[in-house]
Amino acid sequence: MGLPTGKLPADLLERLIRTYTSSIHGVAVGASIGEDAAAIDLGEKYLLAKTDPITFVAEDIGTYTIFVNSNDIATMGGTPRWFLATVLLPEKGTTPESVESIFAQLSSACAKIDTAFCGGHTEITAGIDRPIVIGTMLGEVEKNRMIATSGARPGDDILLTKEIAIEGTSILAREKSGEIAERFGADFLDRCRILATVPGISVLEEARIAVRNGRIHSMHDPTEGGLANALHEVATAADVGLVVEKDRIRVLEECEVLCGHFGLDPLGFIASGSLLIMVDPADSMEVIHSIRNAGIYIENIGKIMPKEQGVKIRSRGEIEDLPRFARDEIAKILPGEGNAGTGRT
Repeated sequence: MGLPTGKLPADLLERLIRTYTSSIHGVAVGASIGEDAAAIDLGEKYLLAKTDPITFVAEDIGTYTIFVNSNDIATMGGTPRWFLATVLLPEKGTTPESVESIFAQLSSACAKIDTAFCGGHTEITAGIDRPIVIGTMLGEVEKNRMIATSGARPGDDILLTKEIAIEGTSILAREKSGEIAERFGADFLDRCRILATVPGISVLEEARIAVRNGRIHSMHDPTEGGLANALHEVATAADVGLVVEKDRIRVLEECEVLCGHFGLDPLGFIASGSLLIMVDPADSMEVIHSIRNAGIYIENIGKIMPKEQGVKIRSRGEIEDLPRFARDEIAKILPGEGNAGTGRT
């Protein structure tokens, strides 16, 4: 039986990582479920290295590529510096103008975050029906400032920035624009489409604010599989349990509408643009106030617990297992697709 689209099953991926990857030649953080990037010891600093594909969306694909990849550098406390792209283009429909549009998007988005677009590879590829861009983002971080997903500790507060699910909502607005406009109107469609820009899918600003204002033990951005899978990834990486409060998790109005229409669960809906921050509870309010003062919504949604307490969600006073999604909810609507930006281990 073939595997479904999306991330590999966690048990299969964990076995492959354990069997085939290595941490020689100065690798300080290697392949591991939940870790957002590799860290390589270069002496005074760590080089951070990340690669992620964009496969769900064709429109604005260059912009998505830059922010999805740079987010994973930011979650490790680093600064994105250098970017390379592998651009795979379909045989049908590719024009010089469409290729230049992708390059312009990549260049513009890199300029916004002061990152060098310095190389890559481009080709016309048989067997695909839309552009695919695989980004590689390199960054750096001072050794004493690096943050790993595995750093979460029992007792930490779990903070979540922005409402979910910004990326999934904006992707549906691009890929199902006709149906959405017909059902909900052009103004509603425009509101959904602009979410990729405002509030946007980048988490660089809130990540930088967080590390300046508190003892941050772990950060992680919820991408494919949504917030629920991101929380499971934190628990796996750090070997901990956790509990989150469902009524503290704010869902975008547009996301609620589209999830209701298409029969999706917002907790499993691709959610780049939000950031999970695991912080010493003594510093939670300072981090919250600092991020809110920057005009970014943030809420304390739960607590890291000992592993034996499991990964839970409390809703209306009842505690139950937090669901884990075998594939992102968006795959129900865009069958046959890969992921929007998370080939992440």
